[in-house]
Amino acid sequence: MPTLQSVPVRRFSWRSRQRHRPGLQFLVSTGRLHGFESLEERSLLLALDFVGTVVDVLPQPFRLRFETVAEGFREHTPDFLAVFQDGTRWLFDVRPARLIKEKDEPCFAAAGEVALASGWRYSVVTGWRPHVLSVLDALSAQRRALEDQLGLQDRLLRVAGAGPVTFGELVAATALPVVARAHALHLLWHRRLGVELSCPLGDRSLVWSAAEEC
Repeated sequence: MPTLQSVPVRRFSWRSRQRHRPGLQFLVSTGRLHGFESLEERSLLLALDFVGTVVDVLPQPFRLRFETVAEGFREHTPDFLAVFQDGTRWLFDVRPARLIKEKDEPCFAAAGEVALASGWRYSVVTGWRPHVLSVLDALSAQRRALEDQLGLQDRLLRVAGAGPVTFGELVAATALPVVARAHALHLLWHRRLGVELSCPLGDRSLVWSAAEEC
């Protein structure tokens, strides 16, 4: 069925004293708001948006009913189904590692079997490597369209095109380094510049032209 006809299995509700943090996250990749039920789920949505090849994300795409030997029939609702430009799909469950219990394992196993039978990938997101979320937050701050009336982006691309340069040196090569930082982050998010992501993003991070990778 068309993905836009899909609706979440559960409603995203807000009430006082609830223990989770639901909300709506805007994705540049889809141009729409997507519901989440926890801050961990919001982090996954941000990461999927950064991938750059996502065309849609469906929260709580279906309710799975399966049978176990010990407990009989059980139900489980995966958290997200991501749809990519090449037509592939990736099913996700989000659960911090410290909160995963033995009773959750059959649910994850059942979801993995459904994904395998459907030709999808499946992952349980249990956490992130150090600094990953801080880098994504920094880049996402400038992911939406920016007006470049001063031509700073062209200058940044020319400087980076001459060879790898540190982020601090890159923005310092423009007439307005403070403003150039925002445009540099925008270019990094949209893959027009490349950056070393194995360490926290800072003035010493190496930046280069993404065209050099093609």
